[in-house]
Amino acid sequence: MRRVQIKPRPNHTKLVQSQGLVYTLNAGSDYWPDDRYYSFTTKEIDLLIRAGKDVFEMCCEAAEAICRDPSIMTKKMAIPDFAVEQIIGSWDREPACGSIYGRFDVCFGGLDHPDERLRTPKFYEFNADTPTSLLESAIVQWEWLEQTGHGNDQFNSIYEDLIKAWKRNLDEAEKVLGHAIECVYFTASSSDTSGEDAINTTVLMDACGAAGWNTESIFLQDIQFSLEDKRFYDKAGKHIDVIFKLWPWEWMVEEDNGEQCFKDMVNIGEQAKSGEYVGGTVWFEAPYKMLWSNKALFPILWDMFKDDPRSKWLLPTYFEGEAPQSFTKFCRKAIFAREGADVILKDGEKVIQDTTTRHYGKEGYIVQELCQLPKYEDANGNPVYAVLGLWFIDGDPSGMGIREDATPVTTNTSTFVPHSISDGEVRYERKAVPTLAEIDTALMITEEEKKTPRYLDILSSAQGLFPEDGHSYCIVRVSG
Repeated sequence: MRRVQIKPRPNHTKLVQSQGLVYTLNAGSDYWPDDRYYSFTTKEIDLLIRAGKDVFEMCCEAAEAICRDPSIMTKKMAIPDFAVEQIIGSWDREPACGSIYGRFDVCFGGLDHPDERLRTPKFYEFNADTPTSLLESAIVQWEWLEQTGHGNDQFNSIYEDLIKAWKRNLDEAEKVLGHAIECVYFTASSSDTSGEDAINTTVLMDACGAAGWNTESIFLQDIQFSLEDKRFYDKAGKHIDVIFKLWPWEWMVEEDNGEQCFKDMVNIGEQAKSGEYVGGTVWFEAPYKMLWSNKALFPILWDMFKDDPRSKWLLPTYFEGEAPQSFTKFCRKAIFAREGADVILKDGEKVIQDTTTRHYGKEGYIVQELCQLPKYEDANGNPVYAVLGLWFIDGDPSGMGIREDATPVTTNTSTFVPHSISDGEVRYERKAVPTLAEIDTALMITEEEKKTPRYLDILSSAQGLFPEDGHSYCIVRVSG
């Protein structure tokens, strides 16, 4: 694994915006800098895949054990009692249904790293419910490879696998509902002004459409709850049979109608004597993802598997207050924290980094053995730290995205850096880098697109993010 400095493509910021990456300007820096990449060998990718399969298998075994002892959810994982039944029910469903994607955050420096400990992948956590950086991982970095030729291949079948995942999962969802699905809804919050949630939701919606289903976008705030029949509807009064949400379950359970989501699920599949569907809504991701997106999963994994050969991919992790006294080098993090907030890295009495905001933490903390990310230097000699995001689509490893930060804790100001595989067969055809005129043409919204509600909804959530030339831009062509 090598960090390679290169010359950026001309107009690269506008170029990636034309590919849908609207949130390119991040805290005053370029989220997609285009002036470096990470190079892996096939052997290193194979190792990451093997490690990912082992850890995912352990996650499944842990979910099974937790569902057989639900007190773990309520006493250790801060999951409310009213969610337990549907967590167990969604987990026990056979064949598996309701989960499309997830992303592990992994520490790995490559097989030739001078620090021996960084030659073995170590898994920090599982972003199993609402992971983002999907567009850049699935689409934008693949187009970067085709246009630059920096490498023979890329660990990336994410978009194709998303299509297959929607096809399989929605076929199963139709069996659960007892009727054909007319429309799959996709929702994110209108309060997100960065465009990130809207774009990640749109990638998933686009893949679902490519799998053969009608789709529609709706902001979370526009979902209607009927006081009459206690069910969920869109703005036009049509019942929502199936919906994907880019909104974490731990936030959902605290919403006004959060508990009602779980009561409504009890009735999934119910039909009136007339044949009309009167049952509940199927939510993606499934409720059991609350077990995996919770950082409390990792002390449970360590307790279950510390003597298992597969534990070589895990870091010793404990609930705060349960770690041995000898445990003095650790990362402390809130079980529901996001984007690097409320994390403390300690080496004995030395505090390496403290991102405490007190926004998270009321549900409790875990402590994980200190394992700092591999450190590199940028073109100016400043330190950068790289975390690998290992994507799983429908239960299988599917690709990777890399985020860099100036600090050991990856935060919401990180940058995205593409990767490639240096050896093996060349598995793509080179394409020319688009000219500025071609980029400007790709950015413009056509008259037909202006009539499409999903485009307008997503544009309205990403206002003010574009270059200062006053044009309107199309930001959702992810498969064209």
